[in-house]
Amino acid sequence: MSTDRQSVKQALSSADFPADKDALVEHAQRNSSDEEVLRALRALPPVQYANVGEVLSSVTMDKGTSEGQSDSDKAQEQRYNDNSGLAEHHTETPSNPIVEELGENRGS
Repeated sequence: MSTDRQSVKQALSSADFPADKDALVEHAQRNSSDEEVLRALRALPPVQYANVGEVLSSVTMDKGTSEGQSDSDKAQEQRYNDNSGLAEHHTETPSNPIVEELGENRGS
């Protein structure tokens, strides 16, 4: 259940954002996307996506095929892919340990 970045970008190139999972799947179906892309989009978490970049962060990519992927895309994928399956703004960020220990506003 994985695909490559170019296929997803192509399938969603004319999609209107923000969009939820169902709207993205419907758009890809109307554009006659291949079954791998449709499967990957159906596996997305049911949240609102602001742009194609957020979708790409959430879609399971085929690690074996980096053909057609720019060096920039490869670097970005390595830097930001935490394999959680969620777009970055839907993941929890750890709290700052100093804020936890001292409190948000110490009145200084």
